[in-house]
Order: sequence, then C-alpha cells, then structure tokens
Amino acid sequence: MKSITIFGSTGSIGTQTLDVVSHHSDHVKITGLAAGSNISLLSDQIQQWHPEYVVVAHEQDAVTLQKRFPNTLISWGNPGLVALAGVRVDTIVMALIGFVGLAPIVEALSKGQRVALANKEPIVAAGELFDSLMREHGGTIFPVDSEHSAIYQSLHGQKTEIEKVYLTASGGPFYRSLGRDLSSVSVEEAIRHPKWKMGRKLSVDSATLMNKGLEVIEARWLFGLQPNQLDVVIHPQSLVHALVQYCDGALMAHIGYPDMRMPIAYALSYPERWVLPLPRLSWSELSGLSFDPPDFTRFPALTLAFEVNRIAGSMPAAMSAANEVAVSAFMEGRIRFTDMIPLVQTVLEETTPRNLYGIECVIEADRLAREKANLAISRMREKR
Repeated sequence: MKSITIFGSTGSIGTQTLDVVSHHSDHVKITGLAAGSNISLLSDQIQQWHPEYVVVAHEQDAVTLQKRFPNTLISWGNPGLVALAGVRVDTIVMALIGFVGLAPIVEALSKGQRVALANKEPIVAAGELFDSLMREHGGTIFPVDSEHSAIYQSLHGQKTEIEKVYLTASGGPFYRSLGRDLSSVSVEEAIRHPKWKMGRKLSVDSATLMNKGLEVIEARWLFGLQPNQLDVVIHPQSLVHALVQYCDGALMAHIGYPDMRMPIAYALSYPERWVLPLPRLSWSELSGLSFDPPDFTRFPALTLAFEVNRIAGSMPAAMSAANEVAVSAFMEGRIRFTDMIPLVQTVLEETTPRNLYGIECVIEADRLAREKANLAISRMREKR
C-alpha cells in the first residue's frame, strides 16, 4: 500500500491526482490533503478518502472542518503546510500554486522525502538549494509536468551523452493571432488553452509562454543540464511532449495523449506503470505533426527566461515572483495582458543578481521582486 499526501488537492492537478488514485485505490492510501479555501470540495475529499491530516489556508475553516471530522487532524496556514510535509509518506504530490510551495518542499527534502513536483515556481526560484538538500538528505524530486516527465522517460538514466533537450510548447491561445492587438485580451480569452486543462495562473503563463520559460529553468535543475543544452520548440498539436537529442544524432521523442493524468500516474507508480482509461492515439492523429522555432519577438518571456537561466543566482526567484504579481494584477483587471512581460522585464532590470546561500536568500529575492513589481504597477496605472 502506497501512502500519498497531496498539496493543492482541490486544484486542477490535485483533483486529477485523486482521479488517478480512484482507479488504483486498492493499493494507495491518502495520508494527507492540503487545500486553500475551496472547503466544500475539500470536505467531499475528506469524506471519500479519510486522510489522517488536513491543512487549510485559514484558521476558521480549520475549526469548522475539525468539528465535522473529529478523527482527522486539521491545521492551517504555512506552519500547517510545513508540518504536513514532514509526515513520512511514500510520495508527496506538490501541486500548490506559486511560491507558497517553497517551505513545504524544503521541509520534505530535508526529511528525505520523495516529492512529485507540479509546483514549478519554487524549483525555479530555489533549484540550486533543492539540489543541495537532495544530496545532503537523500530526498528526491520526481517531475509531474508533462514535459519534464517526458524528458525523464526519454533519458533512460543517461546524462553525459545529451546534446540538447527540447521542451515543446503548444503556443497557447494566441499563437495563430498574427497581427492582432493583444492589449485588449480578456482573462477568459487568456485562460482558454487550446489543448490542456489547467489552473488559471498556469493558463495565463501558457498564453505568454512564460510557463515554458519557467519550465526551461526547472529542467536545468531537475536534470543537471547546462543552459545551452535546453531549447523550446512550438508544437501546436501537443502530442510530442519533449525531445532529447543525443551526441550521436539520435532524437528520442515522448508521444502521448495531452492529459495530465498520464504524468501524474507515472510519478505515483514509478518504476511500474499503471493502467489508465485514457484515449489511445490513432496513427492518423500522428500524420500531421508540426514543429516551429519560437518567435522570441512575439513571446519576449522566453528571451527573459533564457537570460535569467544563464545568470542564475537570485534572478530566477526575482523573475518568478514578478511574474506571479503580474499575472495576479492582470486577472484582477489592474493591468493589461500586454503589460505583464514588460513589467517582469522592468523588475529584472532593477534587480542585482546575488548568490543564494539558503532559503532566507530565496525568500528575500522573492520579497524584493514583489515590491518592485507592485511599484511598477502603480507607475503604470498613474500614467493612464
């Protein structure tokens, strides 16, 4: 029986993880669940899965749930998240949104835990720190992102023979919108991803291709690659999830139906594979695959991410934090779609790269970038 804790259980990845588990519940036990404020859905999950531990964002919700589920230990806030990350299980599924996942991941790795990672912002900000913790304490990070899972499966344990790794990108909802003025793009348009079912923040990042830039940085730390070994290719069909080019010219491609339950199941079942009731690709679907180099002029987020990946240090944390603030401001209607990446660029231009010596350095880089981003938003709004 495998024991699993899910951080972000009411979100897109969390609910899909529970869907995967439902097909294999005879050998999976849900030990813990952590969620934000969707208490109605979380209550249903507690009722179905009977976890020993639950964490919510707010104290009042914790009090309410504790009365309803007296046999479950329910806590709240960041201390609750960190404590839950230290509870020994076979796999922690980390699917929180944004930087909030940093402290729980640090705690989990410090306890030698296995983390199935779908929360990319913390590894972008603190990949160097995570790498050190894994070497010291024996914890592991297993990729859940479809692209990074595809890379993992294409590597076959090889590292020294790699020439180039390509992460594929659908291009998002505006890839074909040549000549369109994107300044008037609405939130609903931005989150309408053509292929993947994702959360709102991740969908907006996919529309700007910032998501792919973050994934490039994530891949560096997950697989111990150099920045010049990583590239992006636009693949609108989203059937090829990654390609690994070897030094002899061989190119390994991972092909699969675009459904996050596939990489989730692989992360939970590895080194085995679980049967999944997902559609199987037909040969006719593979006859029209296309690949294009990215347009760095139309998608400047990629340019920023490649440069930040080269510099490293505190710069990835600054970029990720500024982007979180920018996406939130866009979704709240305070800035336009086309303001987001220039805002991130402004923050990076005002940031001095620094070395990371521990979690405090990462937190400080994140804090300063958020301050700069919010000031930049105020200046933008004053000019209008």
